[in-house]
Amino acid sequence: MKSYIYKSLSAVALTFSLGMATSCVGDLDQEPKDPNITTSADFGEEEVRQAFAKCYSVLGVSGQNGPGSSDISGLDNGTGQYIRAIAMMNEYTTDELLWIYADDGVVDLVTGTWGKDNVNIFGTYSRLYVHIAICNDFIRLVDNGAAGDAADLAQYRLEARALRALSYYWVIDLFGKGGFVDENTVTPKQWSRVELYNWLTNELEDIVANFGTATPVYGRVGKDGVQALLARLYLNAKVYTDGAVNGAAKCQQHCEEIIARHQGTGLQGSGLVEHYMYLFCGDNNVYLPGGGDVNEVLWGVPLDSDEAQSYGATTFFSAAATSNLTWADNGAYMNQLDYGMGSNWGCMHARKEFSDKFTVEDIRWSMWKKEADGFTRDNTSFSKFTSGYGVVKYTNLLKGTNGGWSVQNGGAFDPEGKIAARSEAFSDADYPMFRLADVYLMYAECNIVDNVGDDSKALSYVNYVRTRAGVPAWTPAEMTANNILDERCREMYWENTRRSDLVRHGKFTGNNYVWSWKNNMLKGGAIGNHMNIFPVPSNVIAAQPEFGQNDGY
Repeated sequence: MKSYIYKSLSAVALTFSLGMATSCVGDLDQEPKDPNITTSADFGEEEVRQAFAKCYSVLGVSGQNGPGSSDISGLDNGTGQYIRAIAMMNEYTTDELLWIYADDGVVDLVTGTWGKDNVNIFGTYSRLYVHIAICNDFIRLVDNGAAGDAADLAQYRLEARALRALSYYWVIDLFGKGGFVDENTVTPKQWSRVELYNWLTNELEDIVANFGTATPVYGRVGKDGVQALLARLYLNAKVYTDGAVNGAAKCQQHCEEIIARHQGTGLQGSGLVEHYMYLFCGDNNVYLPGGGDVNEVLWGVPLDSDEAQSYGATTFFSAAATSNLTWADNGAYMNQLDYGMGSNWGCMHARKEFSDKFTVEDIRWSMWKKEADGFTRDNTSFSKFTSGYGVVKYTNLLKGTNGGWSVQNGGAFDPEGKIAARSEAFSDADYPMFRLADVYLMYAECNIVDNVGDDSKALSYVNYVRTRAGVPAWTPAEMTANNILDERCREMYWENTRRSDLVRHGKFTGNNYVWSWKNNMLKGGAIGNHMNIFPVPSNVIAAQPEFGQNDGY
C-alpha cells in the first residue's frame, strides 16, 4: 500500500477549505459562513495538516466521499476531476486522441466546434478556481496564526503557493485572461494574460528561490517540480505575452538546474527511467520524489485503487482506452485484464495523424492495438472504437518480477509476462505532472527554435529520450522545429502538453496542420485563430458581468 499526503479529511477542515469554493464562479471573495470555523484558533495541528492535504487531494480525486462525489456542482464527477478536466482541453482538442461517445459538450471539443456555453469548458474553469480558492484559504489559515511547528507551517505555505501557481498556469494557458484572487484579495479582478504571466513568473521565481533541495515526501511537490512548471511557463512566454517576452534563455537555465540534480542515475546516467512503460504502470510510485533513486517524475499525483479512487486521472486514461473485444464477436481483440484493469469504457483511441508519427521499432507505442488485433489506422467511422489504433499508455500492470510483467528486447511489451490475476476497477498508477524527459526536450526546443544554449548538449538531451524509445539517434541536421514538435508528441502524449505545443508552433488553428475530424471534417479542416484560447465561460460572465470575453467568442 502506498503512503499518502492526503487521507480522509475531517469535517472541520473540509468545511473551511470548501466554504467559499464550491460555487467558485462569482463567490471567490467570500469568507466561510460558519462562525465556528472562521478563525485559525479553532484549528489544531491535525486539522491544519488535513486542510493542507486538501490542497493536494483536489489534484487526484473529484470529491471527499469516494469516486461518485465532487467538490464542484453542475458537472459529472468524473469529467470534472482536475486531471481529466485539463485533458479535455489539452488532449481532446488535438490530434492525439478521439473520444467517440456523444457526451454533452465533448463532441464539440473533439471536433473543434466549441463555444462559450460549452459545459466542459465551464467545468474546467470552475475546477481551477476551486483549487485556487482552497489554496488561498490554507495560506490565510497559516497567516492568521495556525497551530503547528513554525518550520513545518512555512513549508506547507510554500507548497500551497506552488499548488496555486499550477492552477494559475492552466488559467493562463487555456483561458488567457482570468480572475485574479490571492490570500489578500477582497474582490477578484479580471487580469489580462500578460498581467497573469508577469505575476506568475515572479511568484514562481520566489517559490523556487525559497525551496530547499531536500527530497520531498512522496506525493508532495519539491523544487524540481516547481522549477519544471516555471520552465514550462518560460517555454510558452512568447505565446502568453503576444511576442513581447522570449523566455527561452530562462527556460534553459531552469532546465539545466533540474538536470544537474539528476545526473548519475538511470539510463546512461541521465536520470531517466530505463524503460519508458514503467513510468505509467501500477507501481510507478517508485519514480516519484520520495519513491526511489530514479525520480524521473518530478511532480506526480498519487492514485490508488483502494485509497484514492477517481473516475478521472489515470483511471480515466486506462479505462477509456481499453475494451473487451473478441475475434468471434467483434472481429478484433482487446482484453482489459491484459492491462491489469477491472473496468473498461472503450471510448478513446488514436487519430490517424498521431499514429503516423511513430515508427515500428518505437517502444512508446508497443502496447497499442493495431491491424494485427483488428484495429485500423484511419478514423473513417467516428463512433467505432476499432476505427483508430487502440492507445494503451497507462496500465495497472506491475513491473516487479514476482507475478509481474517484464520488459524484453530493450523495452518492448511482453504480453506473456502480464499479471495473471490482477484486476483493479480503479488505477494504481500515479499521474506524472512533470517529467525529466520533458525538461530535456524543453532545453532542446529552445536551442532549435531560439538558437540559445549549447548545440551539442541539446542534441545529446534529445538522444537520451530517443535511445530509451529504441529509435535511431538524431544527427545535427535533424534538429528542426517540426522534428522536435513530433518528438514531444511521441514522448509526452496523453500528459496534457499537446495543445500548448501545437499553439506554440503555430499549428493548432488554421489549416497549417489538420487532423481527422478537426472542424468536424473526416480529413480535417481549419478552425479560427481565436480558438488558440478558450472562451471565458458565459456562466462566469453572467455571474461577474464586469469580466470581458476573449476575442472571437
